[in-house]
Amino acid sequence: MTRAFLVVMDSVGIGGAPDADQYFNGDRPDTGANTIAHIAQACANGHAEAGRTGLLNLPNLDALGLGAATRLSSGDDTPNLNATPTGFWAAAQETSQGKDTPSGHWDIAGLPVPWDWTYFPDTRPAFPDALVKQITQAGDVAGILGNCHASGTEIIDELGALHIQTGFPICYTSADSVLQVAAHEHTFGLARLLAFCEAIAPILHDMKVGRVIARPFVGDVETGFSRTDNRKDYAITPPKPILTNWVQDAGQHVYGIGKIGDIFSMQGIDDSQKGPDAELMNHLHNLVDTAEVGSLTFANFVEFDSLYGHRRDISGYARALEWFDLQIGALIPKLRKDDLLIITADHGNDPSWVGTDHTRERVPVLCHGIGQGNAGIVKFADIAATVAAHLNVPAQGPGRSFL
Repeated sequence: MTRAFLVVMDSVGIGGAPDADQYFNGDRPDTGANTIAHIAQACANGHAEAGRTGLLNLPNLDALGLGAATRLSSGDDTPNLNATPTGFWAAAQETSQGKDTPSGHWDIAGLPVPWDWTYFPDTRPAFPDALVKQITQAGDVAGILGNCHASGTEIIDELGALHIQTGFPICYTSADSVLQVAAHEHTFGLARLLAFCEAIAPILHDMKVGRVIARPFVGDVETGFSRTDNRKDYAITPPKPILTNWVQDAGQHVYGIGKIGDIFSMQGIDDSQKGPDAELMNHLHNLVDTAEVGSLTFANFVEFDSLYGHRRDISGYARALEWFDLQIGALIPKLRKDDLLIITADHGNDPSWVGTDHTRERVPVLCHGIGQGNAGIVKFADIAATVAAHLNVPAQGPGRSFL
C-alpha cells in the first residue's frame, strides 16, 4: 500500500487569482500580487541581497513545475524559474471566500468554507464593546490593550512595557478572521495565556471568527521583545469530515506536522509535531523514512508567511525558499516507489506588496510520484480528492482527482 505526503508552503502564492480585486491591503486591491514571480524578479534585479545573492535558485521546485505553474496562473515573468517540468503540476484556485489559513487549508482538505467569516473593521477600537466585555469576563482579566489592527511584532514593541505594567493581554486583529492575543511568557505566564485563549475561543467561534491565536513573547524594554515558538491556534472545528477524517476513518494513520493539528482542531490527526520550520523539516524527513503504509502526512511550513511575508522581507523570503528547495531535493530520493508527494500553498503573501496582510492568489500544486504532465487550473479541493484517490480512500468533498 502507498503513502501520501501533503506539504503546504504557507503563503507561497503564484498570482493570477481572478477575484483578487475583491481583496485588499489597505486601500489597494490584491490585483497583480504574485509572491513567487515578484521575489524572482527582485532577486534578478539585485533587490534581495541580504544574506544571499543573485538569481532565485529553486532547481528542485522548478523541476516539479513551480515556474510553469506561476506563468500559467499569472503570465508573469519568472527569472531563473524556466525549467521544463519533470513532475506533474497544476495551479490551484480557491473556492472559499477569504485569504487566510483556515480558508485555504479547509479547502485543500476538501471542505470549502460553507459560510462567510466575520472580520473586524480597521478602526480603533476594532472590537465592539460587548465583545470586549465578554472576553474580559470569560478570560478573567480586568482589561485589554491594543483593540486594533496591527502587526504582531510591532504591537509588542509598542505595548509590551504597558502590558507588563498592567497585566492586560494585548488583543489585536488583521485582515484575516482572527483575534490574536499577545502576552509575556513570564510576567503574564504561558499557561495563563493559553487558558485565556481557550476560554474566549468559543465566543469568537460563535461569531464565525476563524481563529483565536495565542502569541507569547519574551524580553524587556532594554533588550527588546520577541515572539517565541509557543504559538497556539484555536480554530473553529470543521463542520464536516475533511481529508484527515476520510483517511483516519478508513483505518489509516494521519500525521500532522506544524500547525495542521491546530488548524483542524485535531480532527482526524493521530500524531502531531510542532516547532520551528527547521525542526519540522527534520520531522518530515523522518516520516518519509518511517511513516506507516497507507498513511497521510500533512505538513505546514509557516515561516515563509510569519517571518518574511507579513514583514515584507523579500530577501528573507528568498532565503527561506532556497533552504526549502535544498531540503526537498534531499527528501525526494528517499521517497518509496508508490509514494505521492504534493507541495502546495494556502494563499499568497507577496513581500513586495503594500501593507502587511496576505494576498489573494492562486497557488502551485507540485507532484512527485505520478509521472510527468500538468492538470492546468484546478480547485483547492481537487488536491484532497487526489490524495484520497492515491490512498484508495473514499472522498466526501466536491473535489475531483487529477490523477
